[in-house]
Amino acid sequence: MLGWELPPNNSGGLGVACYQLCKALAQRGADIEFVLPYTAEHPGVDFMRVSAAIPQDVETVMRSGMAYQSFKYVKKTGEIESIDLMGQTAIYETAVGRIARFGDFDMIHAHDWMTFRAALYAKAVTGKPLVVHIHTVEADRAGQEFGGNPLCREIEATALAMADHVIAISERTKQGIMREYGITADKIEVVYNHFDPAADLNFLAQTDGDANDYVYLSKMRELGYGIVSNIGRMTIQKGLPYLIRAFQLVHERVPKSLLLLAGAGEQRDELISLAASLGLADSVVFAGFQRGKRYGDTYKIADAFAVPSFSEPFGIAALEAVFYGTPLVVSRQAGVTEVIHHCLKADYWDVNALANNIAAVLQHRALGEELRTNALTEAHSRSWHDSARILWGVYGRYLQGAPA
Repeated sequence: MLGWELPPNNSGGLGVACYQLCKALAQRGADIEFVLPYTAEHPGVDFMRVSAAIPQDVETVMRSGMAYQSFKYVKKTGEIESIDLMGQTAIYETAVGRIARFGDFDMIHAHDWMTFRAALYAKAVTGKPLVVHIHTVEADRAGQEFGGNPLCREIEATALAMADHVIAISERTKQGIMREYGITADKIEVVYNHFDPAADLNFLAQTDGDANDYVYLSKMRELGYGIVSNIGRMTIQKGLPYLIRAFQLVHERVPKSLLLLAGAGEQRDELISLAASLGLADSVVFAGFQRGKRYGDTYKIADAFAVPSFSEPFGIAALEAVFYGTPLVVSRQAGVTEVIHHCLKADYWDVNALANNIAAVLQHRALGEELRTNALTEAHSRSWHDSARILWGVYGRYLQGAPA
């Protein structure tokens, strides 16, 4: 299994999805070696082997921050070198190829474009079946219907064409793969992401960082303020400018309201400037990247969780919100709406409709309670074991004697 991150050294939902899917596969009997591009401790990961594909002259590869671009290569000589993301994928490719030549495995499973070069190399030197797992396509990451980074698109196109099978995390993602790269439907299997409340809520409850949590917001809530929250990368794909503009309209109707944005990314300064220009400097709270208990409290403190993404392949944060008991207001462009129907939906660009939905939840507590209760029932009807069962069947098509 080739992946770019695992908790607690992750910057988003990709690592969480990899962790939970591998855990469910291991419970079905899969023997997994998860190969990362960096060195780190992963406490609690006892259901699979975790290794690092790094250059032979490098002692450690550290993540100096949450962004993928933040790897630091510490050589055995003590020299430290920072390398851009494309350079990292090339280094990872070479190191994975070295592991593949001498490893004993039956299947290659790779997650998202950062690992695809390495996966293709491993397939070339071993001839083993390759499954590529698409969590998002480049066009969606770029925030436009077509386009994006040409090199990323080329990597995706090559991997999708050469793979034996393709996994998409939603029907929306499957349609994007077919639209962008001409892959036929019969080559693509939809395997939804999920959330394991028994394990994940306990993990997220672990205290990390500020023990006081959201003291200011808690006090404001006691004074009758309604709170809307969002957690995730501050990047164009997430549609946060639309949320801030919608919140301006919400604030006019519900003056005692606040917007909590937790996360980091290249749009952060732009979003702060936008909030200030709209007169919301004292009503929008930028909390930064969160982990542990405070991450969970970002959901718990909110009366509504908003997902305004331009294109959200699935939206694991929305499922987390459901299990924390927070009503959902989401864009119609979010894949999570394929499994959670009890939420209020609007097109990402329809600021008025988004504002109407948020205001409705803040002003009508009975509506929020109905959304919360029914969404939770829907979420409990599915699990990672369902996803692992489907994926196990995919493996069985390519492995002689494997159970389907």
